[in-house]
Order: sequence, then C-alpha cells, then structure tokens
Amino acid sequence: MKEQVEKVIEEIRPILQSDGGDIQLIGVDEKTGIVTVGLRGRCGGCPHAQMTLQAVVERKIKAEVPGVTAVERV
Repeated sequence: MKEQVEKVIEEIRPILQSDGGDIQLIGVDEKTGIVTVGLRGRCGGCPHAQMTLQAVVERKIKAEVPGVTAVERV
C-alpha cells in the first residue's frame, strides 16, 4: 500500500510545486487505512491547505489506492 501511495504523491507533487509548495509522505497505517502527509513550502502556511488536502490529495489517493480511508496532515 505504501508504494502505491508514494506513486500517487509523485503524481500530485508537480501541481503543488508549481505553486511553491510540496508534499511529504509521513506514514501509511495499513490497518486503519490512514495516510499521513506533511505539506511544505507555501502549502504549509496556506489558508487553503486543508481544502487542497481534501479536494486534491485525499480524493486522488483514495481513488487510486484501495484501502485508504483518510489522508491527514501533520
């Protein structure tokens, strides 16, 4: 599961980097399906970061990686 999540994050990364941000995979809990990520750069302090996390990151990861139940920011 972790490798699949990493692959999706690599697909998402250029979108965030184009706005001066970045994303880092912190962990994948295969028992609960919870993925934890860190938003860096401009994304780290952006007031729209939570919306980006849910609308872009979580939606894409959940769609492409079976078993993922949530994506949380740390």
